[in-house]
Amino acid sequence: MTGSTRPNNVFILGVAGGSGSGKTYFAKALTEALGEKATIVYQDNFYIDQSHRFDHDGGSVNFDHPESLELTLLAKCLSELKSGKSTEIPVYDFKTHTRQGTTLRVPPTNIIIVDGILIFHPDYLRNQFDEMIFFDTPESLRFERRLERDVVERGRTVEGVKAQFLRQVKPMHDEFVEPSKLHAHTIIKDLGDYKEHFDLYKNRLLQLCSQ
Repeated sequence: MTGSTRPNNVFILGVAGGSGSGKTYFAKALTEALGEKATIVYQDNFYIDQSHRFDHDGGSVNFDHPESLELTLLAKCLSELKSGKSTEIPVYDFKTHTRQGTTLRVPPTNIIIVDGILIFHPDYLRNQFDEMIFFDTPESLRFERRLERDVVERGRTVEGVKAQFLRQVKPMHDEFVEPSKLHAHTIIKDLGDYKEHFDLYKNRLLQLCSQ
């Protein structure tokens, strides 16, 4: 892979929390506020191709277990960005459950914001982050948001989303996601201090970019 080295250091910010916690909204809004100086990277792009195993919506494939993702590749991509090189991000299609043959070429920017539920779980991935934010959001609210997203954006059924949440999402959240908040530098209670922390990070990162 090729890419030009940037004159400034690359700062990598991880934003984690359960599915539907508000982390993606925060990460997107922060990226937009920082403009061309920031790039967002999604954990969801790194799903392993599941088309040969997928049986039905809400079925046996556990998309919330760390082994369903190629997190070592995510760590590699972040390492390349950190060193000032462009990287190739895979593309995953949630409707066909396939990893596409094309990739997204991502150049290094001053700020890289990484969004994902499991990005704080393995230590080799945590080591790529300069700072980590965790969204600690009530389960009932997370479920409502996930239900709406998966039905509207991913073409899923209400029954499939509910079955998956009870069988996989909740147990995996309790086992892998929730414990990872212990590694976070900042914990955001979604219904309380969102704006305060958003403004704080926006100002800090803009200042960092200007140095």
